Amino acid sequence: MGTYRKSRAFAPKGFFECEGRGLQWLGKAQPLGGPRVVDVYGWGDGWLDIEQVKSCSPTPKAAHAFGAALAHMHDSGAPHFGSAPEQYQGTCYFGPLQDPVPMDTGTWNDPSSYLAEGRLLPMVRLGIERGSLNAGDLELTQKVVARLPELLGPAEQDRPARVHGDLWSGNVMWTSDRGQVEAVLIDPAAHGGHREEDLAMLHLFGMSYLSQIIDGYQSVHPLKAGYEERTTLWQLYPIAGHCVFFGGGYVSEYRDMCRSLL
Repeated sequence: MGTYRKSRAFAPKGFFECEGRGLQWLGKAQPLGGPRVVDVYGWGDGWLDIEQVKSCSPTPKAAHAFGAALAHMHDSGAPHFGSAPEQYQGTCYFGPLQDPVPMDTGTWNDPSSYLAEGRLLPMVRLGIERGSLNAGDLELTQKVVARLPELLGPAEQDRPARVHGDLWSGNVMWTSDRGQVEAVLIDPAAHGGHREEDLAMLHLFGMSYLSQIIDGYQSVHPLKAGYEERTTLWQLYPIAGHCVFFGGGYVSEYRDMCRSLL
């Protein structure tokens, strides 16, 4: 198996260590039935060496197996909502390689506080600093935050899960390099979070065989009632991030999503 070097000059402090330790932390769930995660060979200030994986097309069977494995990874847990990857002490990050932003860590014990204080409000404030969002967007977000326990419903009782944190389709590779088609996780923003975060992210930009993934997931860990209605709620953070990174149409999309929840 070859080595792939991911690199960037002047990367934020700890960026590649955070990603490397995040991959290792997610990978620790593999003996418990978790999905395959690329092996990590080493990192430095401006680089990360990982296993090179040859890609192929997914299959319905592989998608179902991935959903089941994802549930096992989530079930392997985290100390708190907002926990950093194991053995990582620095700043965590979310976003594209050329413009990652800090992602708050903490020891929140309930999803509402975590989503409000650790994710939504900091990202919207960053959007205001950068000029893509405004005070009205913060006010709109605060209205959503006030309703979070109600909007989360039974999902408010879930324990912290070990989540990938940036699980859009581009970060799920498919390979047959071990003989049968399987998913391999890359490029995480790993942390202790809510299991529905990763599932909502899979819905965000299109994912092959998504219904099979969800069926596989539910065969291992049935989701709390109403999880489909909570998808928009969990998509607020990544879309707010896209407002910060790219602006444009994501701003009106974020506002529409917030209003749809009120």
